[in-house]
Amino acid sequence: MTGLPFAGFEWDTPSRFNFAVDVVDYWAENGNSLALIWENDKGDERRFTYGEISTLSKRLAHGLRQQGVQKGDFVLVVLPRIPEWQIAITALMRIGAVPVPCIEMLRASDIAYRADHCGARAVICRAGHVAQINAGLDSVPVRFSVGAHPGWHSVDATLAQTQEVEAADIRAEDPAILYYTSGSTGNPKGVLHASRTIHAWRNSARYWLDVHPGDRIWCTADTGWSKAGTSTLFGPWAQGGTAFFYDGPFEAKSRLRLLEKHKITIYCAAGTELFRVVQEDVNSFDISALRRTVTAGEAMNTAVADAWFDATGMRVAEAYGQTETLMTLLTLVGLDPRVGSMGVAAPGVKMAVLDDKGRGLPDGETGNIAIRLPNPQMMLDYLHAPEKRAQSIVRNEAGEWFLTGDLGRRDADGFYWYEGRSDDIISSAGYRIGPTEVENALASHPAVLECAAVAAPDRERGQVVKAFIVLKPGHGPSDTLSRDIQDHVKAATAPYKYPRQIEYRNELPKGVTGKILRRALREEAKTND
Repeated sequence: MTGLPFAGFEWDTPSRFNFAVDVVDYWAENGNSLALIWENDKGDERRFTYGEISTLSKRLAHGLRQQGVQKGDFVLVVLPRIPEWQIAITALMRIGAVPVPCIEMLRASDIAYRADHCGARAVICRAGHVAQINAGLDSVPVRFSVGAHPGWHSVDATLAQTQEVEAADIRAEDPAILYYTSGSTGNPKGVLHASRTIHAWRNSARYWLDVHPGDRIWCTADTGWSKAGTSTLFGPWAQGGTAFFYDGPFEAKSRLRLLEKHKITIYCAAGTELFRVVQEDVNSFDISALRRTVTAGEAMNTAVADAWFDATGMRVAEAYGQTETLMTLLTLVGLDPRVGSMGVAAPGVKMAVLDDKGRGLPDGETGNIAIRLPNPQMMLDYLHAPEKRAQSIVRNEAGEWFLTGDLGRRDADGFYWYEGRSDDIISSAGYRIGPTEVENALASHPAVLECAAVAAPDRERGQVVKAFIVLKPGHGPSDTLSRDIQDHVKAATAPYKYPRQIEYRNELPKGVTGKILRRALREEAKTND
């Protein structure tokens, strides 16, 4: 792969790095170009230069510090796709507080777990969303709302005042952001990243997204996911690009309309979204400004990739990452995309396929996808659970490796190909869903005696949640009961986790210890597809 733009790449991690100062303030002082374009489904539009983001984040940071938020404090940011999300993340990083991005679909119980687990000092959310999550905020003393809410500090009023704040001194290893990710057992894990990671994530924006000053990039990931951070905020702004942010429901034709209207040059969307968009009359829209389309989170369907190429003349550049590291396999700029491939190792990243004893496997053989340590993209740790990270570490003659939990193979040209999960995580339309979270919600339904949640293949979403359920005496299977159970799960936890398929059983397969064998049910779900 000689001749590609990363030839001779070396990590340039600084000893100190504050995203607000070293990225936002830098671009404010060096060109002050457009940082953000926002639109909602009503047609309202707002635009912000880097200078405006810099000023507003300094004001919000001052307001937060006045209420006692300090360096190292965790702050829940429960906001949808509105500009205050970027402003809040930047403001918190300016003073060294640690944002905890959360999607608005989370219920009060989800928020309560996160708040209690990380010991959140503060929360920032919309005034109209307070009622949905307020019951989960008992342990959170400082509360800010976008829009007025009685007893809460106003983000709007804070942004209107003129007092600013001095930035904190942030070392490379200082905690910078906390994401919660679903696990195959128990509650979500808190993935804590250092400031060096925020700096390192610019490389996927350089070598995969291909962002340059003047580019307009639209990543449609929701705000609680690490993908939104890297492709809507940290990566694009590190490169001086303009992020487009749309607050509205998904509608395939509106995607094309917005690509045309805002002259988007880089479009980053899940394969499921592209599947829907490409079914529209793409050629009836002028999206000639678009020069690169990228995707991650699920393997591209060949038919969708071909249809997108026929409509736009562009191949879709895929990539692979996880919350613990973000993008480590990329379809690099200059490489011809191979449909369904995860890409090749990112610049500075050493990847391998290992067997169950940690030994390297030859090309073509399926094993555990692993990343060589140390690596600046790697998380600091799982918050309050260092043993979980330790369980994912193996050592061999080449050094120390982190097992991603995914299975795959590498071909002779260095491209990696996904072969499934080594645990029970369900990946549906770009969302990672832990089966335990679904099972806990199912088990709280009065008709459910036993249950298990597994991944079932789905043509559009890649996978969907399938629930196997044993009912309590006095209850019988019916479509009405299935709908009631689905509605119950939607109310008990984030709605995207609900089982789209339900199968009733008299009993569930169990091992000698009495544990339900999800793996056996997952294989059944594959067979019955």
